[in-house]
Amino acid sequence: MGRLVMKFGGTSVANIDRIRNVARHVKREVDAGHDVAVVVSAMAGKTNELVEWCRDASPMHDAREYDAVVASGEQVTSGLLAITLQGMGIQARSWQGWQIPILTSDAHASARILEIDGTEISARFKDRKEVAVIAGFQGINPQTNRITTLGRGGSDTSAVAIAAAIRADRCDIYTDVDGVYTTDPRVVPKARRLDKIAFEDMLELASLGAKVLQVRSVELGMVHNMPVFVRSSFDKPEDIDPHGTPPGTLICSEEEIMESHVVTGIAFTKDEAQISLRQIEDKPGVAAAIFGPLADANINVDMIVQNVSEDGKTTDLTFTVPASDYNRARDTITASKGKIGYIRLDSATDVSKVSVIGSGMRSHAGVAAKAFKALSERNINIRAITTSEIKFSVLIDAAYTELAVRTLHTLYGLDQA
Repeated sequence: MGRLVMKFGGTSVANIDRIRNVARHVKREVDAGHDVAVVVSAMAGKTNELVEWCRDASPMHDAREYDAVVASGEQVTSGLLAITLQGMGIQARSWQGWQIPILTSDAHASARILEIDGTEISARFKDRKEVAVIAGFQGINPQTNRITTLGRGGSDTSAVAIAAAIRADRCDIYTDVDGVYTTDPRVVPKARRLDKIAFEDMLELASLGAKVLQVRSVELGMVHNMPVFVRSSFDKPEDIDPHGTPPGTLICSEEEIMESHVVTGIAFTKDEAQISLRQIEDKPGVAAAIFGPLADANINVDMIVQNVSEDGKTTDLTFTVPASDYNRARDTITASKGKIGYIRLDSATDVSKVSVIGSGMRSHAGVAAKAFKALSERNINIRAITTSEIKFSVLIDAAYTELAVRTLHTLYGLDQA
């Protein structure tokens, strides 16, 4: 017997038939004697529909009312799953974020979890063997008593946070893929599913383009040392041994991984834009004049490269921003031209970032150098480079993205089982 949190995403609860399938997964774990809390997303496409309704009602809508509307998708799913479980003879009840409560900051549409009280849910496990069906993605701000939402992918965050709050043995994230792969299998058919991956490596993969898990959910798992198991909701519930280890990927502490490779995976994103400021006067305060206004505009800057200009007297500075923020970033920099003092602004939106991740890099030299040589042999030009202890990223022309990913995947032996 153990205590599990099971999270199901939008595609897993897209209609009543799939909700019945989810209920069979839950029943399997209940029959095995486990205490079970289930966290659900809205049905596939429902959140987008609710967002559009808000925009149609008023382009400049109140963020608090926006949260009240978009949180309703998860409320519907949790109620439907509870009804389905009850119809199967399983004690179950639905919970909204405010009922638990899940206390959050007041940053509507992107709130952060402050505290979760898991006392009542744990008591109902003991007294009634009752399954808690929890609406993900939402909480309540204790100062305003207003419903808040956690941002896209927030149900993953809800699930891991609830698992920590009720002291679960594991948090299972059921999704439409059967685990975490060395890279996107649609780009590299030889990509392999990982049996285990360290929290740090998964955090880098999630933040650098892998779509399997939301970044904050991985952070929470690492902080609370909560094992997270990524598995498919489309495996037949009756074919799975609840006491065994089904196909999937366990995200855990590095100490639990017996044999780690130098490189764990390759991530990439085409959602990048490059901005280069030419011939800036090289003096104290220039970087603050550039990046201060961008920070004030809530524009996230990623790769930064500075080098001496052609005239040898000034400097050039290149950085990247999300493609969705490109126009705002360019306008923000242009408005600050007088304070910055650059001569010319160049930009490109047809770029992508390819990242190589692996905690094994800490103890191996020359990992990045191998990549630079392999890419040059493929005539792939590198526009910018950033590095950290367990990853490095290169900015390249978007047209070469798939070639670069395949090249690096083979280079580091990730094609091989």
